[in-house]
Amino acid sequence: MNKAQLVEEVAAEVGLTKKVTNNAVDAVTLAITNSLAKGEKVALVGFGTFQVQRRKARQGVNPQTGAKITIPAKDVPKFRPGRNLREAVA
Repeated sequence: MNKAQLVEEVAAEVGLTKKVTNNAVDAVTLAITNSLAKGEKVALVGFGTFQVQRRKARQGVNPQTGAKITIPAKDVPKFRPGRNLREAVA
């Protein structure tokens, strides 16, 4: 499912226009993105939790040359599904 299909399905479910629903989907994704950028956790009960996790620096290998390189530490977004989502998929 892509964004257009998501907007179409949500619009049909709640009875709003696709334009209004698209704005709502954009607002939700922007709010989640902004919260994660601040280092905050976003918990949607029953669906899941979005959070930022620190990935440690590690050693890697350049596949072209075989030389060892250091991959720097960085923050990455992480999603942990909630119980309702896990049960719906299983």
